[in-house]
Amino acid sequence: MTHPAPHFAAPAAPARHLKLWDISPAVDEGAAVFPGDTGYSQQLHFSLSPGCPVNVNRITLSPHTGAHADAPMHYANGAAAIGAVDLRAYLGPCRVIHCLDSGPLVQPEHIAHALDKLPPRVLLRTARAASQSWASFTAIAPETLALLSSKNITLVGIDTPSVDPADSQGLPCHQLLLVHGLRVLENLVLDDVPEGDYELIALPLKLTRADASPVRALLRELP
Repeated sequence: MTHPAPHFAAPAAPARHLKLWDISPAVDEGAAVFPGDTGYSQQLHFSLSPGCPVNVNRITLSPHTGAHADAPMHYANGAAAIGAVDLRAYLGPCRVIHCLDSGPLVQPEHIAHALDKLPPRVLLRTARAASQSWASFTAIAPETLALLSSKNITLVGIDTPSVDPADSQGLPCHQLLLVHGLRVLENLVLDDVPEGDYELIALPLKLTRADASPVRALLRELP
């Protein structure tokens, strides 16, 4: 009895590697924080030696250090901590919109050119990261955030420390985030990212009682 010769499929072509953009600032002792907030510090807790097989550091930092995701409890007592929010907002299609000449506030006219077929996530590039400080930076006008919320987005991000100005007490944009159930990313680095559509990957840590979490934010080109 004869048996048919086995059939082997031709090897598949190697998958194309999609380009990544790391949109997170460095986190170390030089990382800026809001005036009066907890700066980053690091100490060696266990030291690799004949009696210890590993190095282990102890770190202290504000959860608003580097690129970070605010939790609703940051601006509303009794609201959700960052470990309780739905992660789907931080992962998926997004659009980077350039609004480089917006001045102190991103107004609706600064983003009007990029609102057609808007994906669920929007990141605003306002300036080069080195030109921003935690005392004076570009924020978002409430009218702009209201416009974006009408487009059924789930997340907004910005390349400055906050969606509200440094001296704001009422935090109108943060309150709009709360009203519309939007998630937010702040202090991104979008210097080298062309305007256009990407996949966002920026998951916060599961900090069950924290008002924010640092994220390692990435953009990946679409297939």
